[in-house]
Amino acid sequence: MSRVKLLGHSGSPFSRRVEWALNIKGIEYELIEEDLPNKSPLLLQSNPVHKKIPVLLHNGKPIAESLVIVEYIDETFDGPSILPKDPYDRAVARFWAKFLDEKCLPAAWKALWSKGEEQEKDKEETYEVLKVLDNELKDKKFFGGEKIGFVDIAANFVGFWVGIVEEATGVVLVTSEKFPHLCVWRDEYLNCSQVKENMPNRDMLLGYFKGRVQAAATATAPK
Repeated sequence: MSRVKLLGHSGSPFSRRVEWALNIKGIEYELIEEDLPNKSPLLLQSNPVHKKIPVLLHNGKPIAESLVIVEYIDETFDGPSILPKDPYDRAVARFWAKFLDEKCLPAAWKALWSKGEEQEKDKEETYEVLKVLDNELKDKKFFGGEKIGFVDIAANFVGFWVGIVEEATGVVLVTSEKFPHLCVWRDEYLNCSQVKENMPNRDMLLGYFKGRVQAAATATAPK
């Protein structure tokens, strides 16, 4: 088997996208954990444009950007398909992945961390994009149908990380009353074997985000 290495971080949703894709394909790989404040020369050399994780090294050649890497894995390695075979369905999957990265993730992140009146506005904007996702999942087990696929991998932040940040900040965005289909999908997603077997340490992530909340509170406290 070709040598596969992943420059990533176990707590990163973007890095985990790649790991879950590799797991779906049954690919053995080596995870090289990056110290994000002190990025390695290998990372800077492998991704000189963005200088970010994740980077996949396959036969010594680097591929950057999480969803680009997932597509590369799907096209390069044997195993279950991640993207649909039909060209139209592939285009639709790419559309929803783009929607998640450009609309959903930024809106949710902002709403989880803003305060006061700004937060209420941010929450309403987030509800609008989550409603779109919820409607797309109507009568579906996963975004692509009956098995986990490209869009589900792209949605891992919504599926796992949002719940942890909600607990850390006390801001609740996703409820079964507001988004019933999204919540059913989340339960299916978190219990999918390829995801469940490679889940980040929840306690570690919760501690990290609680630390961020505490640091923010300390920074804004009256002197």
